[in-house]
Amino acid sequence: MEAKLKILTKQYDEVGNIDTIEVNTIGKMFEKNKDIYIVYEESEENQKVTTTLKISEEEVSIKRFGNVNSLMIFKENHKNLTKYKTNQGLFVIETETNKLTIDKSKNNYIKLNVEKYGGMIYTSWLDKPLSVAGRIVVKSDSGVETKCVNIDRDLLSIPSLAIHMNREVNDGYKFNPQKDMLPLFGDSHNGHKSFIDLIAAEAEVTVEDILGTDLFLYNRMKGSIWGRDSEYFSCPRIDNLESAYLSLKALLNSESTAAVQMLCVFDNEEVGSGTKQGAASTFLFDTLIRVHEALGYDGEDYRVHLADSFMISADNAHAVHPNYTEKADPTNRPYLNEGIVLKFNANQKYCTDAVSAAMFRDLCKRADVPVQTFTNRSDMAGGSTLGNISNTQVALNTVDIGLPQLAMHSPYETAGVKDTEYLVRAAKEFFC
Repeated sequence: MEAKLKILTKQYDEVGNIDTIEVNTIGKMFEKNKDIYIVYEESEENQKVTTTLKISEEEVSIKRFGNVNSLMIFKENHKNLTKYKTNQGLFVIETETNKLTIDKSKNNYIKLNVEKYGGMIYTSWLDKPLSVAGRIVVKSDSGVETKCVNIDRDLLSIPSLAIHMNREVNDGYKFNPQKDMLPLFGDSHNGHKSFIDLIAAEAEVTVEDILGTDLFLYNRMKGSIWGRDSEYFSCPRIDNLESAYLSLKALLNSESTAAVQMLCVFDNEEVGSGTKQGAASTFLFDTLIRVHEALGYDGEDYRVHLADSFMISADNAHAVHPNYTEKADPTNRPYLNEGIVLKFNANQKYCTDAVSAAMFRDLCKRADVPVQTFTNRSDMAGGSTLGNISNTQVALNTVDIGLPQLAMHSPYETAGVKDTEYLVRAAKEFFC
């Protein structure tokens, strides 16, 4: 049977510094006389090294054969002399095992190892149909190429632990993403395709052709319009595909003007924007410089035009929650379906100021769109967004806005139907 192996060791030097070494590999596992054996191969100095891990009832042994031969035995309250046969001679290392925990319980499930992204709500991912999408980089006749992939079916789920086995789940249970949030993929005993086999088949390539992957878990629940008067809608990724889509829609439907109309959609806002495709990058600056050069302008023209420009940073805002009204600021309280939200923060997490707020209010008045205001409670830290980060590269009058929504960072969020139309109208007026 194939086994996935993760070995994590910590080594201490003479002054107490810790060096953590992690090995992830795949080996062959079999059972003999109630002992479990796992055999895997590594490469050291261009030579193959075979390691056999033996797990017994009271001890674990690691035997290595290759460029360096050794046998290590770990047994509770036991000292072990490990002899290393090398080309330079025989080395002896003494190890002492103070505590050893062996768990040989079987698991007939295959799970995917995942990592959380940004600030997520753990419980909102449980017991939902999930799948995987993203991109892979594969070998091609011209070198390498990128392919988009989407396993377009219910592939995974993260089952909750039954209340009978976790009585504290409703009393402030602390989730561990490495243990509680791993999605179930399939049974381990049926010999079917592995996860990477499915990805390769979806992309119509071989597993050997795949050189790199950027793959993401996503919620497959369908969007819905609901409420007494069908005034709400819910779906995945409202934050911030709603603003991105509506801004694009307005740009495409706008008419040409003397100004350069531009929509810039950055990535990685939820993890700080400090990537080559994030708001902290030079991407927008570089693009604007190249546009100016292509139109025959120089650096001074760029600076003059920038001073005469206006940017809307659109990222959704928190609406007053029906069950937690006390979490909202006492006086700035945006609600669903009551207009676009102007966002303020004295510490410049949002870059709206008196000038940019006035410019945006005037724009919304022309578009006949209502405006609300948002600020965090003074005793509660909030998030930041793109405007102030982007301004470190391209400094111009900027306003931070958003559409009000509930359940931000859940995989199934809620917003107002009317607000969607409000942003379309305001963005269309902006691009005119």
